[in-house]
Amino acid sequence: MAKKIDALVERIRNHRCYNHPVFQHWAQTGPSNEVVGALFHQIRSFCDATRPGGRFPEALRVHQLSQESTLIQEIVESEENHGPELATMAGYIVNRAAGRQVFTELYDQNAVEAGLKEFSDRLLGALPGYEAETGLLAQTRKARSAFDGRQETDRESTIRNLGTALALEMISNRQLIPGEKACLVDSELYGASLEDKEMHYLLEHWGEIGAERQHEENAIAAVGSVLNEDTEELIVEGADAFLNSLVTLWDVLDSALLASGVLPGRIGVDVVRGGIGLVRGTNRGVRVLAGRVHDDLGVRLDVREVVADLNRPRSSRWRT
Repeated sequence: MAKKIDALVERIRNHRCYNHPVFQHWAQTGPSNEVVGALFHQIRSFCDATRPGGRFPEALRVHQLSQESTLIQEIVESEENHGPELATMAGYIVNRAAGRQVFTELYDQNAVEAGLKEFSDRLLGALPGYEAETGLLAQTRKARSAFDGRQETDRESTIRNLGTALALEMISNRQLIPGEKACLVDSELYGASLEDKEMHYLLEHWGEIGAERQHEENAIAAVGSVLNEDTEELIVEGADAFLNSLVTLWDVLDSALLASGVLPGRIGVDVVRGGIGLVRGTNRGVRVLAGRVHDDLGVRLDVREVVADLNRPRSSRWRT
């Protein structure tokens, strides 16, 4: 049994999502407050979907998995009421990025979240599949949907949900929370500290004694006790559904708002701080502003074209 859970943990660690550089690129590019707001809107909305347990703990009990239910319920209870703290942190960082009070009431969750959505609408609203009512990218909605199964109580859905929970807690503890600390605190872009009261969300989740460390341990224990030849396929299916949807969201945010990482590596643009870059191997300049690439001949390439180019051979416009 121990070998099976160790192999599954290693499988998750080897997924591209586990080491995705989106937060590293955030730290490197020092995005504008508008871009920071749009990033936070998508990330916050994704995180909102991960907290509710739905009927998942109940379903585990129904299927005679009481110990596993207790472990999952501990995670659910620990995550309750974190939405307001995440909104406060987001508003605080936007203000720091702007050098002024964009959000005057950091503890007014509704006001901050509405402002973040406005930034997202402005910068991402033209992308295919963007939903005007919620301000969510198609990729954000897909990542959120990985948790829809928590409303189901049949055995297959319940076992699949265990795989999703394991992948979520590993990514949260090893990629998302460390990534947020790297770009929001360690980068020194915003002069923010974990000791700032507005950063309490990150303080509570970070490190060896943080909430995410305990959540990961709970998830490994819950899955490890259930993982066997009969359940392995469903557990892996649940983990992969989550990882594949989240890595796609990271890809789009990285290319559309940070214009780094996936974008330069795939279509031949070297982007430097401030959004100024070169078509690789040439002296042809480009500017990357608010998710759009402008070349020095006056042609504006909408980010929709850029994202689409990631999945097909480079066009003649981008030379290497």
